[in-house]
Amino acid sequence: MFGLKSSIVILSLLFLLPVQGCTNTETTQGESVFKKVPELVEIKPDRPVKIKLKRSAKGDYSWELSGDDADKILREERKLKESLRDK
Repeated sequence: MFGLKSSIVILSLLFLLPVQGCTNTETTQGESVFKKVPELVEIKPDRPVKIKLKRSAKGDYSWELSGDDADKILREERKLKESLRDK
């Protein structure tokens, strides 16, 4: 029969043949499957406008608004002013 060395050589060849079949370098590589989508990179989570409400000694209220988007801050300020006019 076979000796130990010859059986090891045969087994190693059997395991290496499928690996060589998967590493074919002659074919041209196409585009990668994973594409970078620029819209997803630029999306940032919306941060809410922070309102810090203050009360003076006379009982008057004032507020400070802070946030990332100036348009949102202005909209929130208009809403606050309108809600105070109604009352």
